Amino acid sequence: MKYITIITILLAYFYTIFKSKKAMHMLQQNLYNMNCRYLKWILKNLISVFVSIDILAVVCFSLSLYFKQELWLYVSCLIYVIGMFLIHAKEQKEKSQMKKPLVLTARVKRLILTTTILYLIPSILCYYLNEKTFVFLLILGVMVYLNYLILWVANILNKPIEKCVYYYYYFQATRKLKKLSQLKVVGITGSYGKTSSKNILSDILNVKMIAHPTPKNLNTEYGLMITINNHLDKFDEVFIAEMGAYKRGEIATLCKMVHPKYGILTTIGTAHLESFGSEENIQKTKFELIESLPSDGIAILNGDDPKQLSYKIQSDCQKIWIGIDNQEVDLYAKNIRCSKEGSTFDCYFKGDNQPHTFTTRLLGNHNIYNILAGIALAKEFGMSIQEIEMGVRKVKPIEHRLEIKPVGSIYMIDDAYNSNPVGAKRAIEVLEMMPGTKAVVTPGMIELGAKESEYNKIFGMQMADVADYVILIGEKQTKPIYEGLIESGFNKEKIYILNDVKESFSLLASLKGKEELYALYENDLPDSYNEKK
Repeated sequence: MKYITIITILLAYFYTIFKSKKAMHMLQQNLYNMNCRYLKWILKNLISVFVSIDILAVVCFSLSLYFKQELWLYVSCLIYVIGMFLIHAKEQKEKSQMKKPLVLTARVKRLILTTTILYLIPSILCYYLNEKTFVFLLILGVMVYLNYLILWVANILNKPIEKCVYYYYYFQATRKLKKLSQLKVVGITGSYGKTSSKNILSDILNVKMIAHPTPKNLNTEYGLMITINNHLDKFDEVFIAEMGAYKRGEIATLCKMVHPKYGILTTIGTAHLESFGSEENIQKTKFELIESLPSDGIAILNGDDPKQLSYKIQSDCQKIWIGIDNQEVDLYAKNIRCSKEGSTFDCYFKGDNQPHTFTTRLLGNHNIYNILAGIALAKEFGMSIQEIEMGVRKVKPIEHRLEIKPVGSIYMIDDAYNSNPVGAKRAIEVLEMMPGTKAVVTPGMIELGAKESEYNKIFGMQMADVADYVILIGEKQTKPIYEGLIESGFNKEKIYILNDVKESFSLLASLKGKEELYALYENDLPDSYNEKK
């Protein structure tokens, strides 16, 4: 009896390791349950979370307890072996589709340790209280079955530890910033366009200065701390801090840490509406950056954004307005021309009727706004127009943000990063400018709260006026887009529904005729939204 019990426990643990990897991956992708994202994911995926083969193991442990027979332990062992095989086979099948794998960070390692301790408790008790073996095996079986929730509990238990880790790196970062007194700190926020604006500004400034932006999309407190502690040094002249948020007060918290003197507010929209709760909360959160600037600071604002124009700013810093449609601003662009090589536009400064022509490899009006913001701040930093023009020409296309890539016989317009209603509309406008055959490949937009279906339906209506073909990834997620397309009179025979975005490339190749084919890839959902789980 003793040996079969030990084997059963070991198999239960091995099965838990297999199962925990998926749970850990989803917890990480859902920001460690920030704003209950992980729990919401569980509620949306109840079947895949709670309908699993380990239910049978729990039944076997219950029968073992009732009949006090080893037979059911043998059966449970077999179930766990089969379960491990099934999970492994599923992982191998999904591996090629995985967009962002689990990252084994220090936080994940601490979480693994806490989870292991939680699972060891019934086993230790089982070992020392042998007469109640079946009871504790049943407890262990239930814990294995509730693995996703056990991980959630471990995450809660680790919060005090994570808080201590946070304060350690926080004070380290603030002390370092105080030593770098010569550093110009620029904060950039907005509902979208933050990363693009940051990279564009960095490329422009680096023509003359040493500018250091936060890498990739590290726009949280931890991201800023990592950048400051590990990357900034005494030679840097400008620190460009991208600032993201999911709720009120988060931008203000970031500003208290880095104390920006300069701020760029890109555009205010409905991204992450579900976590913010209202559009008013989004508007107030984004302006936390501007209202954190000192009186001698400079704010770059978008004069074409009604949510910025209508806001009563509680700050006496200098304000520079940019625009395209609104020409009653400090800096605006006209005569924008777009092609597969990039964009060209004329730039006008307030009080100067002489246009300055800029050329960039980037596409889309939203990128022109980001370039205008970079031009405005570079001018304030003392750069000449010639230096700024050189910087704009050197701006590199930003990965997954309207980046044109030749893929086989087609041109892929890669706009896969975090789509939102305004960004998606602008991407459609860019596609419309292109010659030849046009296609849209998309799984739709997410994290838009109660309006998600409405916005996706509108998105379908917008692409109906431009696209020759539409490829939807995931039938369930894209149903509102399909409805929008059909209501707009789009030919249903030119709508294709796939489960894997990789299948779209061969499909597009088969659809290509004599004309060039431009395919807009709009949004790339995280693995937590994979309908093939």
